[in-house]
Amino acid sequence: MATKTKKKSSTTAKIKELTGVKPEKITDKQLETIQSTVSKINQTQMEIGQLETRKHQALHFLAGVNDELILIQGELEKDYGTNDINILDGIINYPENGEADKKD
Repeated sequence: MATKTKKKSSTTAKIKELTGVKPEKITDKQLETIQSTVSKINQTQMEIGQLETRKHQALHFLAGVNDELILIQGELEKDYGTNDINILDGIINYPENGEADKKD
């Protein structure tokens, strides 16, 4: 019985095709596939937007930390005449002449 229905449906489609009648809508399966694909695209775009927001916040934080480092370097330059410091052990790397231009 199912083959007759399929054959009839196929025959009806062929008749419509030959008489120039165009389908009014896509199949339910095609619609479901398109909707699923568009949904995946929308979800991915939303995730990218969230990542970009976190990236933007991280870049602002980094800029603030860089500003802090510049202030610290200025203090070191003022106190020791250089800001060339080994950050592992705190040893001051003075300029070639071995003396810092310490300003009082």
